[in-house]
Amino acid sequence: MAEIKAFKPLRYTRKAGRIQNNVCPPYDIVNSELRRELCEKSPYNLIRLELPEGDDNVKYREAKRLLDEFVSKGILEKDQREGIFIYEEEFTLKGKTHLFDGLVCLCKTYDFSEQIVLPHEETLSKAKKDRFDLMSETFCNFSSVYSLFNDEKGYIQNIIDEYKKDIPLTEFTDGEDITHRLWKISDKNTINDIVSFFAGKQLFIADGHHRYETANQFNKYCVENNIEADSGYVLMTIVDMDSPGLTVLPTHRVIVNMDVDAEKLASAADQDFDISFYNDFNKVEETLNTFSDRKAFALYTGKGGFWLFVLKNEQYLKASVINDLDVSVLHDLVLEKHLGIDKANMASQKNLIYTRSINEAKEYVDTQKASAAFILNPTRVGQIKAVAAAGKKMPQKSTYFYPKLITGLVINQFGEGQKRS
Repeated sequence: MAEIKAFKPLRYTRKAGRIQNNVCPPYDIVNSELRRELCEKSPYNLIRLELPEGDDNVKYREAKRLLDEFVSKGILEKDQREGIFIYEEEFTLKGKTHLFDGLVCLCKTYDFSEQIVLPHEETLSKAKKDRFDLMSETFCNFSSVYSLFNDEKGYIQNIIDEYKKDIPLTEFTDGEDITHRLWKISDKNTINDIVSFFAGKQLFIADGHHRYETANQFNKYCVENNIEADSGYVLMTIVDMDSPGLTVLPTHRVIVNMDVDAEKLASAADQDFDISFYNDFNKVEETLNTFSDRKAFALYTGKGGFWLFVLKNEQYLKASVINDLDVSVLHDLVLEKHLGIDKANMASQKNLIYTRSINEAKEYVDTQKASAAFILNPTRVGQIKAVAAAGKKMPQKSTYFYPKLITGLVINQFGEGQKRS
């Protein structure tokens, strides 16, 4: 099963200044405004490497140039001893404090057909090309793949809890009031025990599908082109899927560039759903939560109220494990069936955009930038596992694991990419 190992990462030194000024979110949630803010925090912020700007012909080479400059100046320095790291995030959501932790290591890359590391979402070719081009120039994983595993007896958690009794190597609270902590496991016996444990485990990708597929593709590229690099492994953070702090948020769907008549849609979809109208949109989340054990979502087209759709077509659920998802019900029985938004349309985002903010979804409609918004309940972790284990993939943007893993605490550098003789 999964082969993991310890490594010697590049890490920021004191020459870089405060670590919180140099780390960044993963590239896929950073827009141009946030990128500018991160660059203003520090000349060494990792977003300059993780998300380089400019023409495709030069921006990846510029990332490589900056990486070499950071290393030569001692801003980034490789650890002398290899290790597996413990990473913890503590945060508050809706007035409740949550905490989850996991191991940061290298994981061997596999084709998904081998059923060792399993995906749960579709990916986009454009994003994979971008990550491949960056990896080809820098020979680095800057941001980690985020995966889940089963640990019914709490074996790994016991190891983590023991090491967390020590003072962390790094601890800081970011601008979103998320506290990040990092410890290092260097003891060879403990590392061997961890490696042995995962040799019998499957891993389920929570976030970072594009990064994982790109790393696997890059390794094949290195092998085919006789390039000497330890490219068969990818930077990965592995979290127990039963962790009480594990939090999945919904990603809501917003309809653009087409009109949606709510009454006509409700009438057309009546054969598959029980549909009701509620006057107060402020109660949409509360109302959906009461239907969390059924397949339900809300439709907002303005004027303060919303339509609640609750699935009554039980035959649909029996067809496939993928149909047990609210987002699949929405996509198949409403978006595609009645609005004509098929998978190609979804992938190109011609008529569909995404947000994890209910307020932002509402604002799109209220400002007439969109004709409708569909509000969803979150996908449950157990559903993610079931879909992945069945070899299926959810629609894009079916899950949002919150918070994201921070980028820049540890960096996996493959090597210098030398040709074998």
